[in-house]
Amino acid sequence: MKEAKYDMHDSPDKKDKQHKEFANAFASFSNIGVTMAACVVVGVFLGIFLDNLLGTSPGLLLFFSLLGVGASFKALFDLAKKTNKK
Repeated sequence: MKEAKYDMHDSPDKKDKQHKEFANAFASFSNIGVTMAACVVVGVFLGIFLDNLLGTSPGLLLFFSLLGVGASFKALFDLAKKTNKK
């Protein structure tokens, strides 16, 4: 990510563009973190729920936790592929 450097002689349009680039980069990084955390959390809670329902503790918890981690990495790669197309 480029470091935003401001000069007092910069035009307002240049500053606005730098702010927009920073906001877009911040939004992308936030999206990655939230997506990865959500995938893992959903997998864990689904595993816990099904383990309690079926009495298979901790088998389904482990399975769905690993499935959530895999889904988070797939989402990360899909997002990277989408960003590269731009």
